[in-house]
Amino acid sequence: MRPDLSGGVSQAADTRHAIVFFGTSLTAGYGLEPEEAFPALIQLKLDSTGLAYRAINAGVSGETSAAGLRRIDWLLQQPVDVLVLELGANDALRGQDLTMAKANLQAIINRTRARYPRVRVVVAGMEAPPNLGRRYTREFRGLFTGLARENHAALIPFLLDSVAGVPELNQSDGIHPTAEGARIVADNVWRVLEPLLRVKMVR
Repeated sequence: MRPDLSGGVSQAADTRHAIVFFGTSLTAGYGLEPEEAFPALIQLKLDSTGLAYRAINAGVSGETSAAGLRRIDWLLQQPVDVLVLELGANDALRGQDLTMAKANLQAIINRTRARYPRVRVVVAGMEAPPNLGRRYTREFRGLFTGLARENHAALIPFLLDSVAGVPELNQSDGIHPTAEGARIVADNVWRVLEPLLRVKMVR
């Protein structure tokens, strides 16, 4: 199913800058009500602070970096002022090659900037499961820091900081945050996103 890119308002009527949260089930809000997913919580923060942006949830459960690359051109049919890139977790869960994962994520950034040169990019860092070994987990962590550095993008060091591994903040699968956990995730995102949004943006 394709995500709703309207933000609840027709694009023709909505003049706010668009923040596209492009990611996995963590972005989509797996197991939660739509209003409990962290992009919806970011919208509440935007509205409360008077920042004229609309948060668009473009998360798809099970999305890998390769699948995201296949989907990005469709998303770019609408304006994208800020891209919050939350992909890679499913690559790690499948133990996929990290060189290819990074290439896919870089291609997503490249295509977005080619279409919208003034876009601001935020990379959401993730951690790999420890059972994949120290080398893989180290390289996986470095994938996101390197991607942010090489693209002069903002970095959320670890999207699930203070949530991952805390049973009461995760659903029964131990992977997806509860509504309370999603609120913490939104705070993690907001700490990086808010300063970026307060710098004047020109289309």
